[in-house]
Amino acid sequence: MFHTNNPDIAKSDYFNYFCINNHPVRAIPSECKDKRRNGIKNYTMTINETQDEIIEEFEGLTDWMDRYAYIIDLGNTLPDFPENEKTPQNLIEGCQSRVWITAKRLDDGKIHFEADSDALIVKGIVALLMRVLDDRTPDEILGADLYFVDKIGLKEHLSPTRSNGLVAMVKQIHNYARAFKMLDN
Repeated sequence: MFHTNNPDIAKSDYFNYFCINNHPVRAIPSECKDKRRNGIKNYTMTINETQDEIIEEFEGLTDWMDRYAYIIDLGNTLPDFPENEKTPQNLIEGCQSRVWITAKRLDDGKIHFEADSDALIVKGIVALLMRVLDDRTPDEILGADLYFVDKIGLKEHLSPTRSNGLVAMVKQIHNYARAFKMLDN
């Protein structure tokens, strides 16, 4: 349990938060916990619920150094990426750093992504994208408005080359979704 002087966080909410650099970050939105408590055990958040969760987590981090540290920590949560997949065909064009993304179609029609980067902050950005778009249908991915990028201030705090890289990553994820959607038709 952590202690905070933040009056917006009631004592009863302590267990809904974890800390990054002594800042409380919301772990699971209470409405999702409510759905799980009410018998929906395998509740999967929608893309917008996931984005709202990310926005809420970043609201607890007002200093951009803490936000960068959190983004780097998120990058460390990505599963190991197979070395044999770090090929030119999986490399994202337009990124200053090296970023690899692969995709496979699951039996339920959803797309599972694996990704990695050789740069810490970029790897965290990739982790955010994976958190929002991984294991979604092609239509969900293509119809998603990735508003969390603007809401957390990420776009304005990235260098132009990193911003171009983010656009390139999203473009490649959309290309995968279009390709898998065409296979369905």
